[in-house]
Amino acid sequence: MSPQLASLIENVLTSDSSFSFDSQQLSPFMLGTEGLAFFDKKQRQLMGVITLSQASEIKLILDLANQCAKNEELAFSLYPISTGNNWGYGTSQPTGLSNNIILLDLGRLTNITHFDSELGLVTLEPGVTQQQLSDFLHQHNHDYMVPVTGAGPSCSILANALERGYGITPYTDHFSAVTSIQGYWANGRPYQSAVNELDASEDKLVDKTFKWGLGPYLEGLFTQSNLGIVSQMTIRLAKIKPDFTSFFIQMQDDALLEKAVPLIRDVLQSYEGIVGAINLMDQRRLLSMFAKNPNGSDAHQVMHSKDINELATDLRAPSWTIVGSIYGTTRVVNAVKKEINNIFKQLPCKRIYSNSPTIVLANKVIDTLPPWLIKKIPTLTKVAEQLDSFNKGKEIMLGKPNKVALKLAYWRHKDADGFDKEKLSPGQDGCGLLWYAPLITMKAKKMREFVEFIRETCPKFNIEPFITFTNLKHDCVDSTIPIVFDLSNPKAVNDAHNCLKMLVEEGLKKGFVPYRLNVDQQQWLLNKDSDFWQTVNQLKTSLDPNNILSQGRYNPR
Repeated sequence: MSPQLASLIENVLTSDSSFSFDSQQLSPFMLGTEGLAFFDKKQRQLMGVITLSQASEIKLILDLANQCAKNEELAFSLYPISTGNNWGYGTSQPTGLSNNIILLDLGRLTNITHFDSELGLVTLEPGVTQQQLSDFLHQHNHDYMVPVTGAGPSCSILANALERGYGITPYTDHFSAVTSIQGYWANGRPYQSAVNELDASEDKLVDKTFKWGLGPYLEGLFTQSNLGIVSQMTIRLAKIKPDFTSFFIQMQDDALLEKAVPLIRDVLQSYEGIVGAINLMDQRRLLSMFAKNPNGSDAHQVMHSKDINELATDLRAPSWTIVGSIYGTTRVVNAVKKEINNIFKQLPCKRIYSNSPTIVLANKVIDTLPPWLIKKIPTLTKVAEQLDSFNKGKEIMLGKPNKVALKLAYWRHKDADGFDKEKLSPGQDGCGLLWYAPLITMKAKKMREFVEFIRETCPKFNIEPFITFTNLKHDCVDSTIPIVFDLSNPKAVNDAHNCLKMLVEEGLKKGFVPYRLNVDQQQWLLNKDSDFWQTVNQLKTSLDPNNILSQGRYNPR
């Protein structure tokens, strides 16, 4: 980097912001769970990192990048991140492979600039994490839920919404809950909605209450794109209901999947707004939550059927588990609970509710026993661990972030037992994780076809076929298939990427299309000559004429 460029950057930053091109300070940003360098042999690199302390500096940096683009010796591109914890999709690594990329770290922009306790609207900056929002709501006694995800407490609320992420709280689709965006296009021009521009009142609150604004809807252009940077976002939060219960419907026979699918659809259609998103997990995925890898944490092989049967018997893990939640008043929760029992009584299944006397009593007993006694008796240890996972899963349904889902990333980590479960960080800890996340039509035959496809394909590459379905609506499910591998084993890394590539390519032929792509897939999968991406490139040329922002991100040009 030229001293002149370093000086120009430092001149536009405030004293609280920072800039570095020291390799030791840059290296943590290049840690990821994907093993990209091992697989594609292409070394992603950073020229520097800028860490901002004020949102107003975003425009100053964009203007400087556009100015420097006219001088080949000073030209640089920006790659913004919020917290950089996009595990499995790229973590904080850039999409592009050029040598002039400067990471724009927005993680210190953690202001919650507005909160309306009456309406449940919160306006926040890119660095606000699930835990920070949770702490804010708790400290001020606001009875609203955080739009949590399994990625954990340290992940950005804003970034997940821009990636069109989802969760299992009442507002499942997180971008759907976004009501207003402010930011900057790549050319440096500020963005606010036409409603905001026309509103001459002092508080300008109405813009925060209406998602669609006035005129063409432009805010969607900030999602899964490289057209601009969001400086703040308003999100509609779900209110904590007077009562709640989670339900777990266990089916011992794998063949019951086809009969269960229309029943799940019935529940979602009949009790929309009362029943949240429903997860459907297979036996292997459930075992990954409660059991240790019987092959050893770093073994590059799938579980044998004998091991699965033994673990399933020991942990009483069924072939399929349906997980959902009911929100409302006590009368509503009890009524819907009865309706769900009636709907599923036609299946040979076991129905468990988190507010059942058995679960409540079991928690009380475990809570009264001294920790040394629980550790001494294997049966008590097992019950305590299962209850802990059960309760943490319930917390997530109530909008309370935790790290219970992160354990999955450590399934094949050679030091899996050596990490504090309260301090898990897959990127920093060297976990191997990729995601295959296709959309599937909510029809029993199609879902069975998908299950067989995953179970046939993954073992070819020594990847465990863990399967989870999450209903985005009654007609569409997303399946998250975690490709978990030993990041320190080059063969395992290659197998993981080849597995993902086969899943994507063969899945497309069957109609299984990913809703989200990692930074490598965004380059080889998308067709730059298609009508859709040609249109995107026309927008890119207009909004980023110097191509200075997130080169290659959801743009195969």
